Amino acid sequence: MPVLKTILKARVLRQEETKAEKILWQKLRNKKLGIKFRRQHPVDMYILDFYASDLKLAIELDGSPHKEKENKEWDKDRTDYLNRKNIDVLRFWNSEIESNLENAIGKIRNKIKELSSN
Repeated sequence: MPVLKTILKARVLRQEETKAEKILWQKLRNKKLGIKFRRQHPVDMYILDFYASDLKLAIELDGSPHKEKENKEWDKDRTDYLNRKNIDVLRFWNSEIESNLENAIGKIRNKIKELSSN
């Protein structure tokens, strides 16, 4: 995907956020976890749901379409690509954010601590 097209798509995605993205963004925005996150941040041909550039940490939220075989493979390829760029990826199901937010926040805090100490 050309860079400009990716940037424009990211803008649209920021306006059409899912319920889970909206919930998590309230916990991540304004450095509430001590690190700056961006939402719908382009990295090459991919758009990351949330990204902390200082730590190279991506957070991805997945809905039910990600359970399909072809999407699982695409997600794996995408994660592998990001890992090769030294970007760590945390994945959560939308339902996990909606029903057990504090557990997800705990996992994010732990990853931030781990990456901050490296």
